[in-house]
Formats: sequence, C-alpha cells, structure tokens
Amino acid sequence: MPWQAFRRFGQKLLRRRTLESGMAETRLARCLTTLDLVALGVGSTLGAGVYVLAGEVAKDKAGPSIVICFLVAAVSSVLAGLCYAEFGARVPRSGSAYLYSYVTVGELWAFTTGWNLILSYVIGTASVARAWSSAFDNLIGNHISTALQRSVALHVPQVLAEYPDFFALGLVFLLTGLLALGASESALVTKVFTAVNLLVLGFVIISGFIKGDLNNWKLTEEDYQLAMAETNDTYSLGPLGSGGFVPFGFEGILRGAATCFYAFVGFDCIATTGEEAQNPQRSIPMGIVISLSVCFFAYFGVSSALTLMMPYYQLQPESPLPEAFLYTGWASARYVVAVGSLCALSTSLLGSMFPMPRVIYAMAEDGLLFRVLARIHTGTHTPVVATVVSGIIAAFMAFLFKLTDLVDLMSIGTLLAYSLVSICVLILRYQPEQEIKIGEEMELQEETITTESEKLTLRGLFFPLNSIPTPVSGQVVYVCSSLLAVLLTVLCLVLAQWGVPLLSGDPVWITVVVLLLLLIIVIIVVIWRQPQSSIPLHFKVPALPVLPLVSIFVNIYLMMQMTAGTWARFGVWMLIGFAIYFGYGIWHSLEEVKSNQRSRKSRAKTGSIYVHRV
Repeated sequence: MPWQAFRRFGQKLLRRRTLESGMAETRLARCLTTLDLVALGVGSTLGAGVYVLAGEVAKDKAGPSIVICFLVAAVSSVLAGLCYAEFGARVPRSGSAYLYSYVTVGELWAFTTGWNLILSYVIGTASVARAWSSAFDNLIGNHISTALQRSVALHVPQVLAEYPDFFALGLVFLLTGLLALGASESALVTKVFTAVNLLVLGFVIISGFIKGDLNNWKLTEEDYQLAMAETNDTYSLGPLGSGGFVPFGFEGILRGAATCFYAFVGFDCIATTGEEAQNPQRSIPMGIVISLSVCFFAYFGVSSALTLMMPYYQLQPESPLPEAFLYTGWASARYVVAVGSLCALSTSLLGSMFPMPRVIYAMAEDGLLFRVLARIHTGTHTPVVATVVSGIIAAFMAFLFKLTDLVDLMSIGTLLAYSLVSICVLILRYQPEQEIKIGEEMELQEETITTESEKLTLRGLFFPLNSIPTPVSGQVVYVCSSLLAVLLTVLCLVLAQWGVPLLSGDPVWITVVVLLLLLIIVIIVVIWRQPQSSIPLHFKVPALPVLPLVSIFVNIYLMMQMTAGTWARFGVWMLIGFAIYFGYGIWHSLEEVKSNQRSRKSRAKTGSIYVHRV
C-alpha cells in the first residue's frame, strides 16, 4: 500500500499537460505580427550590452578578436533559438519554456522552469531599470544620485543599494501601466525605440569604419610600451597580451565568448507570445531566427568599429563608445550614443517586463500558481493581475536592492530553460504520432489504431524494425535523453572544476573524461538510429540529435561557471518555489482536476455496471 501511494505521488510529479492540436481559442488578443515579434526580440536582446559589453570584453579578454567571440556566442545562442523555434511552431501557446517542459517532461520540471523564468525576468527588469536610471543620471551630471545619497541613504551594505532609486521605481510603474493597456500598444512603443536604437548603432558602425584605423588590429608590444610611456599609468592600461588580432590567444576567445553569450539572452520572450501572435506557428520561428541574426550583425559591427577606432587596451569598459569617439576627435557624437543607449535600455526593459506576466498567467491558468493571477481584463485582453503583481515586485526590487550580486541568478534560470527546451525537442521528435496529437483526437486514434506487441532487444536499439516511431522507440529516446542529461552534467562538472589537472595530463581525469565521452557517443548513436516523427511543421531543428545536445552541453557548462554563493541563492529561491508547488500547485493543478474527474467517471461507470448486473 505505501508503495502504491508513493507511485501515485511520483506520477503526479511527472504528469504531462494535454493539448489539443492546432491553434486553440484564447482569452488574449491575437494582435502581434511577425514584425512586432522581431522588434520585441531585437529590443530585449540588443540592450545595454552593445554599449558596454563590447568594451569590457575587448579590453580584458579578447582584444580585436572580440568579433570572433560574438560569432561563437551567436552560434551557441542560435542552437537554443532553433529549439525554441521548433517548439513555437509545434506548441503555439503562452508560457514559453514552461509550457514546452510541461508537454514533454512533466509537471515538476515545468514548475521548476517557470519559477526560474519568473526569477530571471524580475531580476532582469529591476537591473535594467536601475541601469536606465543611472544612465539618465549620468547624462545630467549625477544630480539625482547625489541628492538621494545625502537625504535618504540606506546603510545596509552587501544587501540593499546605497540609496532608494525613486526614478527606477517610477519607470517600472510607468511601463507596467503601458503593458496593462494592451500588447499592441506595447509593441508599437517597442518598434519605435528599437528603430531608433538600430539607427544609432548603424551610425556607430559606419562612423567606426570611416574613422577607424586597421593598424589597431595589428598592435605590437612596442605600441603598448609607447602607450605606457605616454600615460605613466600601467595599471589603467591592463595587460596587452601578445599583440596582434588575437592578443590573448584561443583561451581569451573562449573566455570572451562565454561572456558574450549573455548578450544574446532575451530572444526567448518571443516564445511567450504564442496566444497573442496572429500566426504563431509561422511568426515565432521567423521572429526568433531574424532577431538573432539582426543582433549578431549589430554586435559584430559595433565591436569591429570600436576596436578599429582606438587601441583595445585603452578602451573604457564603463563607456567605451563615447570614449572611442572622443579619441578620434568627434566628441559631439557621444550625445547620439547617449540617445541610443537610453532607447536600448527602454526596449530591453520592455523586453524583460513583457514575458514575465505571460509566464505567470500560463502557470496560474494551469493551477500551479494562484488562479487569481490568471484573470484577463475584458477590455484590453491582457493578464492584468499578473502584470500588476509582477510589476510591483520588480519595482520594489529596483527601488531598494543592490542587484549586481543577483544578476547571475538570471543566467542560471535562463540557461536551465534553454537546456530543458533543447532536451524536450529531442524527446518529442522521436515520439509516435498518436502520442503527439493529444486530446480527444488521440483517444480516438488509440481506439482505432492497433499495433503489434513490440519487445525491446539489444539489436533493436541500433537496428529498429519500424520506420515510424512506436511507443517502445519513443520510450527508448526518453530514457536515453535522461541519461545524456546526467552524463553531460557530470562531464561539464569535471571540465569546469578539474580542468587544470586535466590539461596537465592527469591520467585519472583523462580516463574519466574518455569513459564519459564513450558512453555519451554510444547513447547518441542509439537515439540517432531511432525513427523520427514525420509530422509536418513550419520549422524543424536540423541535424538531430547533435544540435540540441551541443546546446545542452554549452548551457550546462556555462551554469557550472557560477560561484557557490550564486548556487546557494538559487537553492533558496527553489525552496520557496517548491513550498508553493507542494503546498498549493500539485493539488490545484488542472491536470489534477482532470484526473479526479476521470476517476469519478470511472467509479460511476463501475457502479452502474455492478447495479445492472445485480
């Protein structure tokens, strides 16, 4: 009896959401075009990073080879983006990675994904609001921060900010009101700010190539020594490396690419528009691919222009573009850059705030969060309660907290979501058609389609008898994908924590890595040999199973770079989430309600049969 109760409880954690095929009716307004989605993706991805990140990475990590760093980061981001694009075509609903996980790997993983997405969006919104306030304050001579530090300073170091940011608080409230008005109004504002931002970046790129000097990509140690002699300040210049286009070597490119990867985080907000896009099965894949392409060309062009305009070791990480224009004798251009940075921060802020209530709404509608959060305004057709609640929380964090120590939590939540979407694509592509078409249609197929009993054999793992997916082949892929996730996690942990003895030729760690790689290759071959589903979609990830697995490896490896303190804070956040799930969500889940209804119908049917027999 205890074993049966434990088994039923385990089934609750792994139950999957059932969806009817095609586009279902929605309470939200389908008003977003493909252009709206592209603007949303570009705006949320091409934020303040393009004005700051390029200078930081070029000076300390990569030099002129930062253009290669952005190329590597873009490729790794596109891998995750392609997986999102296939799911957007397959499951056109609100919820993004949360819903994709719910459909494929079960309720507990779905809640974990959604809960971390909420964390990422809240911290992202608060940090960008603080950055907007700081940028504006810097533009007017730091009068706001000076006045607030004198009058209402907060003396709680390491926890709270130096002063409460009333400007950031008001900004988040203002945009919360804009989002509550409707998706089309928010999309219009996003398009305007994104267009201005792209025009400014175009001006930067063209100016950089005109006023730049190709010799800045061929610097030598003699140039560095001359610069030190002129400035008499060796510390501010930092290490030159070995000079040339790749002054910090291949290791510098990898370190720079790991940092540049986060510049592409944000495109996933497009996937939350599944119930507001006019044609989500077509618009979501196109929006993701186009927005990532635009962002790559912008980052590539700006970083090229920046390192051509002035020596990379003289860049100022806090404000690289204004300093570069000052260096070339065009100081007035810094005002154009300031306008672009404020527009970029505005679109980035909207890009962080837009998906947050959509994820909360999707989870509340499924019963995993409190159902009051799923209320839709009858006039604007927006999740107004979720919008207001999430806006208040983000505004409160921007108002009081110092967010620099919490920003890494954004990365964990986002990378976890990317990994789960990749593994969900891998699993779902190999499932039988009657398992994918779920709902009443699936029940009808199960009644009409009869399949021969299939037994799993060792030969069948590598040479399946069927050319179409079967329940057995689908289960093989499900188990193999789970094993791969565990093995890739162990491999990334070994590479991240014991990389030094591995590079020095330690035979123990080399043996461990080789064994892990052999197991991974064997399991990949098993998955590759299984038949794939032939259901037509507007977009499919190419080169399965390799591309999703590469995406999973990159994401997990980047997660392993986080500090112990970040993982501890992540653990606290997850404890709060699990308290909500096990105290409320698991009992009020929509799937739990459906399960209880089926049980009551089954008992009623059994009772009527018994009475009839008597």
